[in-house]
Amino acid sequence: MSPHEREEREKRIARGIRNTGIACLSLAVAMVGVAYAAVPLYDLFCRVTGFDGTPIAGTEAPSETLNRRMTVRFDTNVAPGLGWSFRPEVAQVEARLGETRTVFFKVKNEGPRPTTAVATYNVQPGQLGAYFVKLKCFCFDEQTLQPGETMDFPVVFYIDPSIAKDRNLDDMESVTLSYTYFNSRNGQPLAAVDQGPAKPKL
Repeated sequence: MSPHEREEREKRIARGIRNTGIACLSLAVAMVGVAYAAVPLYDLFCRVTGFDGTPIAGTEAPSETLNRRMTVRFDTNVAPGLGWSFRPEVAQVEARLGETRTVFFKVKNEGPRPTTAVATYNVQPGQLGAYFVKLKCFCFDEQTLQPGETMDFPVVFYIDPSIAKDRNLDDMESVTLSYTYFNSRNGQPLAAVDQGPAKPKL
């Protein structure tokens, strides 16, 4: 092999290594971007479809109301490290399918300093998430309470009457709407794993 051919071969190898490095770096950047996008995209998917017990956000009440009733229970929790009390005005209500109901929740800062927190939620059993529709909710709204300050927050909801057409849910008579308040930063709940299991505040 002549010196010129050897030089050309080394240039081709160098270009191949450089191109491979650029491709690997591009793939790594793309994977990081997908990882960051996955959480909000999954959250959006759950809110739109009711997947994994996530109530759907609605804009208006349904046009029909059925006589079939369901019991809606309310579960409230406060993560460790957050000195708040949190409870619903009633433990449960009965609602006809398609009937709009309003329930208030009371939160109080029991601690010695101002605290900021945000509430997350879900519906159990999870398959009812697609039929539990929130018209107004305090969830994911960051709140700051002064020491001793108390606030009341409403939840306006209905159970979609189309649930009556789901033969798999004919025997379903109750649903639980569960909220947990977490310390928050920049509108995001601090990871539950950093705070330990949530404790109920009823």
